[in-house]
Amino acid sequence: MTDKIVTCIWFDKGQAGKAAEFYMSLGLPHSHIDKISSSPTDNPSTTEGEELVVNFTLAGRAFMGLNGGPIFPQTEAVSFMILTEDQGETDRLWHTIIDNGGRASDCGWCKDRWGVSWQITPRRLMEFFDDPNPARSKAAFEAMMTMQKIDIGVIEAAADAASK
Repeated sequence: MTDKIVTCIWFDKGQAGKAAEFYMSLGLPHSHIDKISSSPTDNPSTTEGEELVVNFTLAGRAFMGLNGGPIFPQTEAVSFMILTEDQGETDRLWHTIIDNGGRASDCGWCKDRWGVSWQITPRRLMEFFDDPNPARSKAAFEAMMTMQKIDIGVIEAAADAASK
């Protein structure tokens, strides 16, 4: 591991490897499982020889999945935000997470089956926050607030209607 800072994600016992494999299935570039380490001795979350840590890279960023047990569940306080390039990528990622045991939430947020929060966010949506026309920005934001999965076409239409 060469990165100075690595985000550690706490998973329930035996789930870190499964989560890392699923994250690799999202098809994000520069993503791979780097190393799986077994516990050298019995500890509160694993027995000697069981998978303890999974180091993986997701979209070029280093992460460590720790099979720590059920003590600390995931919350929305930390999330993965994926900036998508188009509606097709938004739909693909959203449905991959939701259709594999995840749960939809509002404004492009969802949770995977391990409770990790994701924001599937079109880059175009973020551009509306800096739109020089405040009416367009407001209309885009208000349209987004009505959605679960982001539909950038609906947001574009709302912004265009506000600028007329």
